[in-house]
Amino acid sequence: MLSPFFQSFRHARKIPSRVSSSSTFSSRSLSLGDAPSSHFSSLLREVSRGVVGVKSVHAQIVVNDICSEHRLATVLVCVYRDLGCLDYARKVFDQISHPEASICVALLVGYMRRELYDEAIAFFELMRSRDLEIDGRACNFALKACSMVSDYERGMGIINIAVDKGIQRNQFLASSMVNFLMKFGKVKEARMIFDGLRERDVVCWNSTIGGYVQARQFNDVFTLFFEMCKYGVRPTPVTMTSIIQACEGVGNLDLGKSVHGFVLCLELGDDVLVLTSLVNMYAKLGDVVNARRVFDGMTMRNLVSWNAMISGYVQSGFVHEAFELFSQLLKNHCRFDSGTMVSLIHGCALTANFETGKMLHGFIYRVGLELDVILCTALVDLYSKCDALSWALSVFSRTPNKNVITWTAMLVGLAQNGHAEEALRLFSDMQQEGVAANSITLVSLVHCCAHLGSLKKGKSIHAHLLRIGYAFSVVNVTALIDMYAKCGKVEYADRVIHYSLVSEKDVVLWNSLIGSYGMHGFGDRALAAFHQMKEEGVSPNESTFVSLLTACNHSGLVEEGVGLFHSMQKDHNIRQSEKLYACFVDLLSRAGRLEEAEALIEEMPFNSSSASLEALLNGCRTHKNINLGVKTADKLLCLGVANPGVYVVLSNIYAVARRWDKVDHVRRLMRQCGLKKTPGYSLIETGNRLHTFLAGDSSHPKQLQIDENLDNLKTEVEASGYVPDTSCILRDVDESVKVKLLWGHSERLAIAFGLLSTPAGSLIRIIKNLRVCNDCHNVTKYISKIVQREIVVRDANRFHHFKNGKCSCNDYW
Repeated sequence: MLSPFFQSFRHARKIPSRVSSSSTFSSRSLSLGDAPSSHFSSLLREVSRGVVGVKSVHAQIVVNDICSEHRLATVLVCVYRDLGCLDYARKVFDQISHPEASICVALLVGYMRRELYDEAIAFFELMRSRDLEIDGRACNFALKACSMVSDYERGMGIINIAVDKGIQRNQFLASSMVNFLMKFGKVKEARMIFDGLRERDVVCWNSTIGGYVQARQFNDVFTLFFEMCKYGVRPTPVTMTSIIQACEGVGNLDLGKSVHGFVLCLELGDDVLVLTSLVNMYAKLGDVVNARRVFDGMTMRNLVSWNAMISGYVQSGFVHEAFELFSQLLKNHCRFDSGTMVSLIHGCALTANFETGKMLHGFIYRVGLELDVILCTALVDLYSKCDALSWALSVFSRTPNKNVITWTAMLVGLAQNGHAEEALRLFSDMQQEGVAANSITLVSLVHCCAHLGSLKKGKSIHAHLLRIGYAFSVVNVTALIDMYAKCGKVEYADRVIHYSLVSEKDVVLWNSLIGSYGMHGFGDRALAAFHQMKEEGVSPNESTFVSLLTACNHSGLVEEGVGLFHSMQKDHNIRQSEKLYACFVDLLSRAGRLEEAEALIEEMPFNSSSASLEALLNGCRTHKNINLGVKTADKLLCLGVANPGVYVVLSNIYAVARRWDKVDHVRRLMRQCGLKKTPGYSLIETGNRLHTFLAGDSSHPKQLQIDENLDNLKTEVEASGYVPDTSCILRDVDESVKVKLLWGHSERLAIAFGLLSTPAGSLIRIIKNLRVCNDCHNVTKYISKIVQREIVVRDANRFHHFKNGKCSCNDYW
């Protein structure tokens, strides 16, 4: 009984018994009725380029009832396979009761050629279920299919079958096994297979070397390459591409140049794959001159070559050259893809070039490139870095299949543009969408919590890092130290570094720890950490001394700071930069040594910097030196400083001297320059919410209770001896109005709300964006004693820990 498939060939009886010269088969005649299988095999090969001819011969094979003849069936499967008719090939196979290994392999090859990897795996499993013969070739193709679809479990099952059958030493199968295991990071297992081979062809060597490159074990790459050359195996373009990638991986440009020379000796200097790898290596190692030289010498360039050169220019900061090369690509009518566009978008992001980026976005639409997740993520990053968050959010909302990188790009964009609360809310949305955060996402969130002073959310992110095993990298530990310090918990920062598993602390981590001590006024602990850092063999850098001078500044350790400033070049070969001079001027000015600070500015080996003059101006305000303050402010105004804080400090100086005409003049100057005073605000975290208060704010839902609490506090502190310092109000109004304005300062509103919203006796933590004024500093000391609470305030300069009527800064800030 013939199957429906073969019954469809019944019309074959109508085909003439002889084939004419015009037949699809052959010019010679053949009596089909009596032809043996060898003749049909020959005929199939002759008509193998046309489906109609093959089907005609197939029909005669059915009529002659020799379909099950193994050799003929194999040829028939191969011919159908080569014509792309895999469904016919499979039907031929299905009619064979006991197919041999060769016919199974023929069908597997067909699936692999058409990239039907799942079908290839399913067919291999069918072979197993029917207990058909499985040889090294079948395992080889099935394992390659598993590798292509990243199916680790079934791939390992195939390897186990090969080992059980003792066919794992087949060279082709061994190469596939090495490739598969390397892809999944099983480097040791792959090397065991490689070492167990008696004979290794170049494919096997290439598989192992390539696997080590993928695993970034570059020393093993070079060791194996030298061994390969020692055994007399000639490297191929694939070999040299892996070696060039390894040179890039170790960041050794000189080694890369040597390998380039070896490539020329091997006469592989015309291979597109090798030359593209060289372009990529030179570009990523910063040698764009040699990258361009190789690129220009290529007789044939493919898409990868163009993308490598354009990307190399962008990575090295040569954005203009990248766009020029792209113009050349367009003139030559060469192909480009989303990878090309991503590199150019990164170039616009690097230079914060909003207009060009926007034009590029339009170009992508015009040429019909699909805005896939990679392109959209690059655009989100571009618009975020150009401070165009509305554009970034628009692209983000329309991005298909957002992945963790897309979410992180948007989250980082919000955080870097000062929208830390929105970034935290976006993270909640990300979690609801079921997208798992990575290390970069979480570190960005740690920075958000640090900015907001949100201890509760910061601890939650820390716990998340611990759960997924990211908490102990140097970068993450550094971020956590900074976060806990900025949330007022320097003791938690100590615990992080004590319990972390970081074996080697780098200079950035030490700087973060020193800085955390400094912002809390723990100068002695900052100096102790500096000495421990040196004992552990870590060399300080400029940022180390910035943190140290700041710590000395906030702790009143003036002489220690002077000693550090004069020793940094002599003992540590660190040049005294403008930034370090500004820190030193601030140290002297805060200590009241204004003449020394002024002389230091005059003696600097470069022109006076605005940072140094601003430090001196702040010192003049603190110590009420009006003449020097005005003189310093004039110098700053001549520099065209666009910092509204300079004008505010100058207003303060004039207001203290009650020179209201000058105060009005400074305000007019600000308006003429288009500058506005930065509005002060204070944050307090209660429960799971952050509450923001502005100066004079009356919008909070609990405003009536807050006002009532402030009135009670005012009565109590005045009874305890508090006298308001109305010089902090820079307006020519009645004293009673000034007092009322003082009690509307944002930190007082936040403190009053905190007292209402937190348990009795608990700590109150406030974050303020500006320097706390003298009167608020004074009144908070009184409040801390009256309510018997510790109140921690982080202002723009440092932390203040108020307890029992005293502040940790000892009134030195």
